[in-house]
Amino acid sequence: MTPRSSKVNSSRLSTRLSRLLNMVPYFLANPGISAAEAAEDLGVTTKQLMNDLNQLWMCGLPGYGPGDLIDLSFSEESVEVTFSAGIDRPLRLTSTEATALLVALRSIADLPGMVDPTAAHAALAKIEAAIVGGGTSAGPESVAPPEAPAVTTVRSALAAKRALRLVYYSASRDVVSERVVDPIRIVLVDNNSYLQAWSRRAEGVRLFRFDRIEEATELDEPARPPSHATDEAAALDLFSDEPTVPLAHLRIRADYGWVLDQYPMQRGALLPGGDVEATMRFATLDWMARLLLGFGSGVTVLGPPELVAAVRERSGAALDAYAALAEDDDYGDGVIEEVGPA
Repeated sequence: MTPRSSKVNSSRLSTRLSRLLNMVPYFLANPGISAAEAAEDLGVTTKQLMNDLNQLWMCGLPGYGPGDLIDLSFSEESVEVTFSAGIDRPLRLTSTEATALLVALRSIADLPGMVDPTAAHAALAKIEAAIVGGGTSAGPESVAPPEAPAVTTVRSALAAKRALRLVYYSASRDVVSERVVDPIRIVLVDNNSYLQAWSRRAEGVRLFRFDRIEEATELDEPARPPSHATDEAAALDLFSDEPTVPLAHLRIRADYGWVLDQYPMQRGALLPGGDVEATMRFATLDWMARLLLGFGSGVTVLGPPELVAAVRERSGAALDAYAALAEDDDYGDGVIEEVGPA
């Protein structure tokens, strides 16, 4: 075994040991949780989790006899710890781990809607206290700022899976409107918090920036976004800094500025006449082509070439279909006007 492979194996063993030691208090705090849910929480596959549980079954106190080993009752449907062998609390954070958590938590704690601010700042205080106990300065005490009522309502409705009535300000059109939406999730785009939801009026997935939600009312009816809406939400790559995700280059017509508000686009140059260049990450070519065709001539595709070709091919097929309908005698002498490509 080479020194490099030995170092890699040691790192993997250390990571697994840390995970195994934290599993026991995790399952004590979540009795009866399914293997799939636990695997998602712990960042492993279900198969790896089951392997870890089988390993834990053979660990325990010196003597390694009955009453010494960790005792578990587990299947894919449920996991419970019946004897913890004294491993009742999570491992203490190292200084590096605690600092990393502080940086990450502080970055989202004050962003509207991302987390419960009271819980986030309480967690910050606990981590800071632990660091101070280890001899490291934690800085000023963290105090939770008051959360806007609309933000609290949105988070509550999302957790309860209920529909929302929003009074929302659209900056691009300078209008305030009311709409009923089915919440899907809360996301972060360019350091702004958004509610991603199915708009019943627009019949599509839309983004609602938290600082533009003037009022929010939780309705006494369940949120029922169509099944395809959650797929569409996933296809909207909201974490636009990921360089491996394809990037569309677009030209947004001046009277289509609302598109910039409704979709996770990066504004570019302002062109003569009010048009705007923009970019947008997308998951699949097929999905992006269908989205852009829905904007008609309001959005022009500048690149990449494969996306331009896909939009041109789809718009051409649509025109051919219209032409075929116009030639069909069953439709009489009605005239179908040519529709310009998207």
